[in-house]
Amino acid sequence: MKKLSGLFAAGAAVMMLSTAPGFTEEATIWVRADGSNFMPQIVEAFNKGHENQIKLDIIPTAELVQKYATAAAGGTAPDGLSLDLIYTPAFAAAGQLEDITDWAKGLSYFDQLSPAHVKTGTYKGRIYGLPFSADSSVLIWNKKLFREAGLDPDKGPANWAEIEADAEKVNALGGEVKGFYFSGNCGGCNIFTFMPLVWASGGDLLSDDGTKATVDTPQMRDAIAFYRSMVEKGLVPEGAQTDSGANFFAAFAAGNIGIAPSGAFAIGALNTQYPDIEYGLTYLPGKEGGWSSFAGGDNFVVTKGTPKLAVLKEFLDYAYSLEGQTLLASRGSLPVRGDIAKEALKGLDPRYQTAADAMAKGKTPYSVVFNDIINSQNGPWVQMVNEVFFGDDVDGSLATAQETMQSIIDAGGANQ
Repeated sequence: MKKLSGLFAAGAAVMMLSTAPGFTEEATIWVRADGSNFMPQIVEAFNKGHENQIKLDIIPTAELVQKYATAAAGGTAPDGLSLDLIYTPAFAAAGQLEDITDWAKGLSYFDQLSPAHVKTGTYKGRIYGLPFSADSSVLIWNKKLFREAGLDPDKGPANWAEIEADAEKVNALGGEVKGFYFSGNCGGCNIFTFMPLVWASGGDLLSDDGTKATVDTPQMRDAIAFYRSMVEKGLVPEGAQTDSGANFFAAFAAGNIGIAPSGAFAIGALNTQYPDIEYGLTYLPGKEGGWSSFAGGDNFVVTKGTPKLAVLKEFLDYAYSLEGQTLLASRGSLPVRGDIAKEALKGLDPRYQTAADAMAKGKTPYSVVFNDIINSQNGPWVQMVNEVFFGDDVDGSLATAQETMQSIIDAGGANQ
């Protein structure tokens, strides 16, 4: 009995300790390797200034989605996750994320958070993910090549005709120089940088709720014709046809490409790794002007049933503070709070502000089967863009993509 009462006393002491003021709790967070340029820094800053702590694990980008799905199913998932926003609907539909609607809507700045992120974080009217990191798609040009081609190096193209005309003049320099580059066999690359051309012209790929494929539209056909024209004129290197994304940024960084669609991440990469390249940055325009952007980045999601919700809330509150947003911005992630974006970007390369402004018109396709229809290397989007840019049957390719996408969407319809 003495031993038993001693155990009870010890257990009570532990319980008192765990609920006493100042007791430190630790929550675990995962992030894909793409976020390793900012997540370790903000976790370190949070841990230095708070009693509660965050333990961070960096997961290879290509492995994170499957690894998290497996861990969630097996009860070994982290407490929270910085998740590519496009996958948030799928995990919410699978019942693996915590409903954080009340917390989210209780934030005084909720209506200032990136709308595209919030939309992908919402499933059946409830919020399961909030914006964490952000990247926008933009257009970059090589000022040195523009100057050599007789173009104004400080004036970027503002519509499709200007892009093609400027690319032709740069291309005329000859040698290894080419006017334009895109990764022609990469689904993620083209949803990120080609679709904004369509959006800015008034078209779309999916209905707003993700239940209908809207592939074959006049705007899509116009954008395809635009790319095909540059390919046929020899403005695009032949290697673009088979590039599955390896040279998405590297081609421009080599210094021989006049114009390329890219992402805000290119600013930091070019400034630090390729300081000799003089470049400009502008919006991805519509056929006649205007602009749009893919709103990329991560949502912060919480594993369903985690006992560490209070710690995660504290961490996200810090990330959303001016200090946190400034730190993230300094590491290349665009601010996700519109009301303090300019202040968070103060003192940084002014091209970041252009990229942040692009986010204001940013879109993110909403689908619980995004990976199957867009990112999969065997999916209909990859097949379609490669065929319509380089093949000889645009009508057939569009029809096949429309039918295949819709069948995949319908098969996953119970989760919409």
